Amino acid sequence: MAKAIVGVIGGSGVYHLPGLTDLREEQIATPWGDPSDSLRFGRVGQTQAVFLARHGRGHRFSPSTINYRANIDALKRVGVTDIIALSACGSFHRDLYPGMFVMIDQIEDRTYRRQTSFFGDGCVAHVSMAHPIAPLLRRRLVAAAQAENVPCRDGGTYVCIEGPQFSSLAESLGFQARGADVIGMTGATEAKLAREAEISYASIAMVTDYDCWHEEHGAVDVAAVIKVMADNADRASAVVGRTLRDLPAEHEACPIGSDRSLEFALITQPPYRDPELVKKLDAVARRVLHGA
Repeated sequence: MAKAIVGVIGGSGVYHLPGLTDLREEQIATPWGDPSDSLRFGRVGQTQAVFLARHGRGHRFSPSTINYRANIDALKRVGVTDIIALSACGSFHRDLYPGMFVMIDQIEDRTYRRQTSFFGDGCVAHVSMAHPIAPLLRRRLVAAAQAENVPCRDGGTYVCIEGPQFSSLAESLGFQARGADVIGMTGATEAKLAREAEISYASIAMVTDYDCWHEEHGAVDVAAVIKVMADNADRASAVVGRTLRDLPAEHEACPIGSDRSLEFALITQPPYRDPELVKKLDAVARRVLHGA
């Protein structure tokens, strides 16, 4: 088994990971361009961790302009086996209140401007996204939240919109009626690319607001989100820290195969594969393309 190395992707309001020891930074080059920020390497307990600020320090990138492929490729390139993603989100239920964490298990992708795959013409692959979240990692996050007395819900559907605008009231009510639990702007893209990179992915959706459907709370705005995110940051650090300290030294095989998702995914026959694209896939798909 591979050594467990956990990538932590920090979202809005989470631009560093407290508790990292033996800290060092490195800018990682990828064939897809530059990641959002340099990677920060360290250790929490005995577990190696790599932190990446999704939007860059200072929050420089919008949800639509983040180079998601470079971010995931960079994490794969340095040996990350598991990703814990932290994201601010809106809630569609009164009982999922601001300050609560939702360990989502399903995703609905409503984005339309993103590059959501490493593959394409010249090397086509189809991975399963039936279960987009790695269940063992999600359960570890739930256990950590419970141990830290952080209110959380195990499971939920995250709808991912393009942004950067917040929802209209009609959209918010429509998502609520469709059964969504929370709403954000980044999770679906990361989950798809992590699956293609054979990295187990789980997300903590940190509720900051009620989107705009709640008649008593009105429309969401950045000031309200930032205020709750500041309160959430310490709780997020506690949950992630506990998860990392309790993690086994070796990566746990994913029961749904998220860490072997390319096993039967490639459909383009070897003689017809584009060598330039294959070269770009050197980190993401090395195991299946080159047997390494």
